[in-house]
This record gives sequence, structure tokens and C-alpha cells, in this order.
Amino acid sequence: MRRRAGGGPGLPRLLLWLALCALCALCRQDGGAGAACSPRCRHGGLCLGNATCLCSKGYEGERCQHATCYPKCKNGGECLRPGKCRCPPGYGGRYCHKVSCEGGCQNGGECISVKRVVKCLCASGWTGSRCQEAICPQGCRNNGACVAPGICSCPAGWVGGACHLAVCKRPCQHGGKCIAPNLCRCRLPYSGLQCTKKRKE
Repeated sequence: MRRRAGGGPGLPRLLLWLALCALCALCRQDGGAGAACSPRCRHGGLCLGNATCLCSKGYEGERCQHATCYPKCKNGGECLRPGKCRCPPGYGGRYCHKVSCEGGCQNGGECISVKRVVKCLCASGWTGSRCQEAICPQGCRNNGACVAPGICSCPAGWVGGACHLAVCKRPCQHGGKCIAPNLCRCRLPYSGLQCTKKRKE
């Protein structure tokens, strides 16, 4: 049985061969890949007959000079090579999609980004750039240090929620009041370290 004119498996091969020949002719006309494109096509791009570049996978631009990242680099990141982003400070991850606070956020703080400004959102009772400082609303007096929300660490000789109470190892007598470590304020007519001495009339 004869095949119909124009049919047969040889036609697709012929068309493919003609297309390849045309492309090769263009390359020869340009003197090879990149020869007729000025500047030359970069990153393996092929210069076509109309002085435009056919870029290899992962690159784009008039001369294939720009790498492409998919997904695109986020938060102002720069694509260095296909699939590789350089992230600005405060961001990380393959596509700069993760927020990263330098040093981390302490004491339950959360690293967030507000209008591309990266900072720690602190839990209640904490403050500081990394939520490292406790807040004592009552204050810590007499050189006390706030070590946890509402909790002061007092130096020797002082106690109380705000380190405001002095400690006298020997109690003040006769209604005297401890006003500093081991220092009593005595009521008349008493005096002395523990208010034990009575003045003679």
C-alpha cells in the first residue's frame, strides 16, 4: 500500500533537520556563540542572528548577566547565582524568607519584622534589644539589681521587694529603728549601736 503524499514518519525529522540547519547558519553568520553580540552573552548564553542573546537556564537580561532565583529572593535579598540568594542583615534562609535577630531574642522574646526593620518583640516584664533586661516596676534601691520581672537581687544588709529594708544583725532596742545595715536610729533618751544606752537626766 502506498503512503499518501506529504505523510510518513520522515516529515517531522526533515522539519527538525531544517530548523537545526537554520540555527547553525545563524551561528556561522555571527561567527559563533557570542561573537556578534557586544558585549558578549554571559554565562553560556547563545548569540542569535539578530544580535540578541538566548540565555541558558538560570540567567536572564539583555546579555544574560542576571542570575534568577525561584522563588525570588525576598526582603531585599540579591540573587548571586541560580537558586542562591545573598540576604540583607536580619534575614536568612535559602530565599531570605526567615527573620533573624542577631544574638537571638531571650526570655521568650519573638523575632519579628516591621517594615523591614528586624527586632525582638519581648514578653511581658522584659525589655532591651534582645529582651535581656528584666523590668521591676517598684525599682531596686540601694544598688539592688532587677534579675527577673518584679524581683530584685539585694546587696548584703538590705532586703524587701525593692531592697528598701535595712538589716541589723542585732535588733534595735527600746523602739529604735534600723535605717541602714547594722545602724539604728534611737528614740530618746536612748543611744548606742542598738539603742541600749540610756542618757542620765
